[in-house]
Amino acid sequence: MKITLIVVGKTAFEYLKEGVAIYEKRLRRYCNFNLVVLPDVKNAKNLSKAQLKTKEGEIILKKINKGAMVVLLDENGKSYTSESFAKYLEDKLMPSGKEICFVVGGAYGFSQEVYDRANTKISLSPMTFSHQMVRLFFIEQLYRGFTIINNEPYHHS
Repeated sequence: MKITLIVVGKTAFEYLKEGVAIYEKRLRRYCNFNLVVLPDVKNAKNLSKAQLKTKEGEIILKKINKGAMVVLLDENGKSYTSESFAKYLEDKLMPSGKEICFVVGGAYGFSQEVYDRANTKISLSPMTFSHQMVRLFFIEQLYRGFTIINNEPYHHS
C-alpha cells in the first residue's frame, strides 16, 4: 500500500523535523510512505485568503495522483480514536490497494476544488494545531494505527 502525506510549507522547528523523520522511518516497515512538502506560495502576503487557498489548491491538486483516494485533514472531518482509526485503515483503505493521499492544507484551509477532489475528511482534534505540528501528530497516529493492526505493543507501551 502506498500512503502519501501532502503538506503545505516547510517545518521551521528542528524538534518537529526530528519527530517527523523518526516516524517516517518507522512507517516504512508497514507501507510505502511518501511525505510531500509543498513550497509556500510566493508573495502570499499580497493575496487575500481566498486567493491564497486557490493557489495552494492548484499546487496540491497537481501532486495528487489520478487514482488516489484523497483524505483531507480538516477540522470539520470525522474524529477517530487511535483504535477506530486503525480499524478505518484496515477496513476501508488497506483492502483497496489504492494509493491513499492524506492532505494538510495551509493556514486558511482548502480551496473548494480540493474539497471537491476529496473522498473524505478526518479531524485529529476539535482543537487547532499549527500546520507544522499536525504533520508530526498525524504521522505518529498513522504509525500507531499500523502497530494496533499488527498487535504490537507500541500503543500501550
